[in-house]
Amino acid sequence: MTSESQEYGAARRPVEDEVDVVAEETQKPAKGDKEKKGSFWKELPVLVVVALVLALIIKTFVIQAFYIPSESMQNTLLKDDRVLVNKLVYHTRDIERGDVVVFSGVDSWDQEFQLEEPSNPIAAFFRWVGTAFGVVPGEKDYIKRVIGVGGDQVKCCDSKGRITVNGVALNEESYLFPGNEPSDKFFDIKVPEGHLWVMGDHRAVSLDSRAHQGDPGGGSIPESQVIGRAFVIVWPFSRAGTLSIPDTFAQPALQALGGATPFVAGFALAVPLVLVRRRRVRKGR
Repeated sequence: MTSESQEYGAARRPVEDEVDVVAEETQKPAKGDKEKKGSFWKELPVLVVVALVLALIIKTFVIQAFYIPSESMQNTLLKDDRVLVNKLVYHTRDIERGDVVVFSGVDSWDQEFQLEEPSNPIAAFFRWVGTAFGVVPGEKDYIKRVIGVGGDQVKCCDSKGRITVNGVALNEESYLFPGNEPSDKFFDIKVPEGHLWVMGDHRAVSLDSRAHQGDPGGGSIPESQVIGRAFVIVWPFSRAGTLSIPDTFAQPALQALGGATPFVAGFALAVPLVLVRRRRVRKGR
């Protein structure tokens, strides 16, 4: 018995020891869970910072949310709507008549609405964040509809009170605010190359190109100031939808004139050059 107990006792542990071992093994995962939870809270600030950085990169180069601060684009856009603006689209195509664009009015247009200055650096920081993510309006950002592009002759009004572009009348009923006239101000402007003539859909309250004819560019804005094209309403959900170009801007006569402008200009420049060359050839003979 003694030899057997010594022989097998060396290989086996008492029952109490086995219970202790099991207890230790069941407690170890609990400790591991605490470590995982602790590491999660340690990593959370890093995740938040990375998410903010990625969001700012997307906002800077791809898509940005904008807050609508005024009634100048009613009823297409209502005050407090949020829209998404595509910042890449104009790297692949030109700005078109009928586009709804967001642009900067820095050193150009006066503000349509006044914002109170932040009372302290913390408030200034939160305003910056809110502007970046479309929660609050930008101080010098505007949203309007493109009526004329560089080289267009934009005029108000024809015998029926309609705005014309290159002599082609626009039918604006689909987007003009109910009861508004196309314009209560008369104008006749040749849009400079590289500029845009823009107007709000609520013409009675919109301080658009018409109200800035005394500014450089005669009220038109530089294309370089355009941030991007507003293409969808994302808030409130009940108004979610796309912002398409109205059919009136697809009139064949309007498009033909716009597309013919570079050709006509090139032809006009080519004729004198050909005549000068012929004279030189004749003198050489």
